[in-house]
Amino acid sequence: MKKLLYVNLLIIITVLMSGCMYPTSERTENQRPDEEQLASVQKAVEQFQESTSGLLPIKTRDQDVDEYIKYPIDFQKLVPSNLSEIPPNAYEQGGLFQYVIMDVEKNPTVKLVDLRSAEKIRELNVKLGINGYGPIDQQITENIYKLDYQLMGYKNEQTVPSPYSDVNLPLVVTGDGTIYIDYSIELYRIIQEDNPDVKPGEDIRFLLVDKYPVVPAYSLPYTIDENNEPQFLLEK
Repeated sequence: MKKLLYVNLLIIITVLMSGCMYPTSERTENQRPDEEQLASVQKAVEQFQESTSGLLPIKTRDQDVDEYIKYPIDFQKLVPSNLSEIPPNAYEQGGLFQYVIMDVEKNPTVKLVDLRSAEKIRELNVKLGINGYGPIDQQITENIYKLDYQLMGYKNEQTVPSPYSDVNLPLVVTGDGTIYIDYSIELYRIIQEDNPDVKPGEDIRFLLVDKYPVVPAYSLPYTIDENNEPQFLLEK
């Protein structure tokens, strides 16, 4: 009887220790957005802005960078004066997300960037030819193409997990060799479910920004066609 109790106690201790030793970056709670963490960072940003006469705790980026990753939060400016610690799901702590600020001029709002997309794009960029252009499988529309993944050394089409649902999102490439995430599946779903008031010619990516904590980073602009379905918004 004592031996059985000892074995059970040993098992419990082993399980508890394994939980504590589990890598921070791989814990389930660090792989998804957390409303409380977002709210605490939002409050810290507002406090910082109030105490610095309107400045924001952001890192410097080039002005021509993707608008959804243009203003990453600099946690060194927030911790510990405005924030007790960096959120566990932030990439600085081994998490999946980069914290960014949107609408910096009118209503600074804390949002997230899913870094799995960035990692996949980096992987594909390594596979591109020495001239920076990948093999083209087909043209989707003007200046937007689908890559030939077999010629790049892949067995299957490469995708990224959607930060909005359980689907996988395809990727596209423009004529200059830049790779983007195709969010049209998610935009179509929102249009069907929410029936938003959107018009042809307007960039409808705001539908994702307004509905979710994660922004559609590394994307091209979208609008709707005559059938109220999302399509790439081509530059005139």
